[in-house]
Amino acid sequence: MIRVEAVWLAVGASDLRGGIDSLLGQVIGRFGAAQPHHAYVFANRRATRLKVLVFDGAGLWLCTRRLQQGGFAWPQDTRGDVRLSAQQWGWLVAGLPWQRMTAAAQAEAIRVI
Repeated sequence: MIRVEAVWLAVGASDLRGGIDSLLGQVIGRFGAAQPHHAYVFANRRATRLKVLVFDGAGLWLCTRRLQQGGFAWPQDTRGDVRLSAQQWGWLVAGLPWQRMTAAAQAEAIRVI
C-alpha cells in the first residue's frame, strides 16, 4: 500500500517522456526535495496524461493515468504549485473540473454520469 499524505500539482506542462529520474529532477527543481509520503503530479501539454511520483521513504513509485476520453482539468498558470485535498485529487483523476467543484456539484456530476 502506498501511503500519501499530500498531493502536489507541478503546475503547467511537463515533459513526460522521461521516467523516474527525470521527474525526480523536476521535483527537486520545483519543490527542493521529494518529501516522504508526498505525491507529485505532472501533466503533459494537452493535459491528457498524468504521471505521479511518490517517495515512500525507502524508494520511488511512478504511476501513469490516462482517461479513455477527454482530459484533465489542469492549471496552466505557472506562478506556483498547488496542493490538493483528497477530494480534489479524486475529482482531478476522474476528469472533473476540480477547481470549481463542491460536494453538491460532485453529487450532481456523478448522477449525470
